[in-house]
Amino acid sequence: MSERPYEPKVVEQAAQSWWTEAGSFRAVEDPQREKFYCLCMFPYPSGRLHMGHVRNYTIGDVISRYQRMQGRNVLQPMGWDAFGLPAEGAAVKHGQAPAKWTRENIDYMRGQLQRLGFGYDWERELATCDPAYYRWEQWMFTRLMGKGLAYKRKAVVNWDPVDQTVLANEQVIDGRGWRSGAPVERREIPQWFLKITQYAEELLAELDELDWPESVKTMQRNWIGRSEGVEMRFDIAGSDQALEIYTTRPDTLMGVSYMAVAAEHPLAIRAAQDNPQLSEFLAECQRSAVSEAAMETMEKRGMPLGVDAIHPVTGEPVPVWVANFVLIGYGTGAVMAVPGHDQRDWEFAQRYGLPIRQVIAPADPQTEADLSQAAFVAPGVLVNSGKYDGLSSAEAFDAIAADLEAAGKGRRRVNYRLRDWLVSRQRYWGAPIPVINAADGTPVPVPDEDLPVVLPEDVDFDGSGSPIKNMPEFYQTTDPRTGEPATRETDTFDTFMESSWYYARFCCPDNDQAMLDDRAAYWLPVDLYIGGIEHAILHL
Repeated sequence: MSERPYEPKVVEQAAQSWWTEAGSFRAVEDPQREKFYCLCMFPYPSGRLHMGHVRNYTIGDVISRYQRMQGRNVLQPMGWDAFGLPAEGAAVKHGQAPAKWTRENIDYMRGQLQRLGFGYDWERELATCDPAYYRWEQWMFTRLMGKGLAYKRKAVVNWDPVDQTVLANEQVIDGRGWRSGAPVERREIPQWFLKITQYAEELLAELDELDWPESVKTMQRNWIGRSEGVEMRFDIAGSDQALEIYTTRPDTLMGVSYMAVAAEHPLAIRAAQDNPQLSEFLAECQRSAVSEAAMETMEKRGMPLGVDAIHPVTGEPVPVWVANFVLIGYGTGAVMAVPGHDQRDWEFAQRYGLPIRQVIAPADPQTEADLSQAAFVAPGVLVNSGKYDGLSSAEAFDAIAADLEAAGKGRRRVNYRLRDWLVSRQRYWGAPIPVINAADGTPVPVPDEDLPVVLPEDVDFDGSGSPIKNMPEFYQTTDPRTGEPATRETDTFDTFMESSWYYARFCCPDNDQAMLDDRAAYWLPVDLYIGGIEHAILHL
């Protein structure tokens, strides 16, 4: 008796055709049924599916089918994270415009997913490069502008000289761009930000309510980085200027032996005007990255500015240095240096022969701190600190903070590591930022009736900069308030803008009258997300 061979192309195609005709995976809102929303991270359409895609989407499909067998109303959508450097880079490599390359890949990769038999509701498919999608992103941005939550200012940024764009700190790996591998430079240019710091405390508090893996919540807590400390002022000798600093260790204040400022700090720039050697050092600092990770691993270097700060308690002079490990974008761009009790400060002091004073001793009297070998960074008991001797670090925190407040030289403050989200990029393949720059430079949101601002797709593109910056037909427009000549913003959104809300749009992708509707209230929140853990601090 001969067995018929299994012919997957025939058998699977027949099953898949039946699924399609029967609408087996079509998700319809039903308040009478328990819902289950399974979301897999959507792919960049920059090539072909690989085994990582297959693994990820198979996990999601197995779980979705199981939940459907349990009687739940399952939504499992699929779409395309189509904007951004990955797709742009692949398009340049293959000598095509990004739009054509991206859409061809979407068609091919959709076919691959369908042949794999995954149970997606294809009626909900979306691509972030479609104006129907990013129209609502632009609409949301104009609302944020109206509430003061989106703003433009000059910022020192990570500049990738190969990809010709700004990189977020998380996109700088060991001082190099995450995609190009090129050494990152510092540049100061106008950028658009979202004021996410206004929600830092709320974001932190709500983590306790989430049913997420503890490792993910820890990543987010560290990313938000709440700390309690003291903000204090060090006056500059012989002037009416001052350095404002923030520290979580006011108990070490009596051990300050130098101050350090960023290369972009006004004090450093002023000191370099008549000092060619210092000016060259500042320029060298501009060619290094601005990420915290890069600062931790780079060689610590600096130069004295030739000015002194005045210690707020003792009144003693404290020399001010410029140091390559201080970031202008973090805090005030100035720090107090306590080499006896901070390892980075210790390494810098060792290199340049600066004083290293011990003002904290181990709480255990049987233990000694050898500052010739390393800084003693743990809390302890104050020594060599005048009237604060004998206090614990916690007690000294309160005592020193109180004295600074009484003298009008400091105050307690809660600080966050989190920074406002830089969302503008100087690249082509992204959603245009919906802003018109008036003749006087005032940014004006594009009116609702003129949305979306559509990205021109028929362009000559070689990857060197953005073609829309050289297209008068795109950027020349009129001020919607006055009718006077004006120019469009030519920066585009960071691709993480698109991937920050697609999960919600999957609930109602066919709505052309609103960003979201009541269907989102039915499906959200997502019940299970399957994606890389790095999204805990990059995509959220």
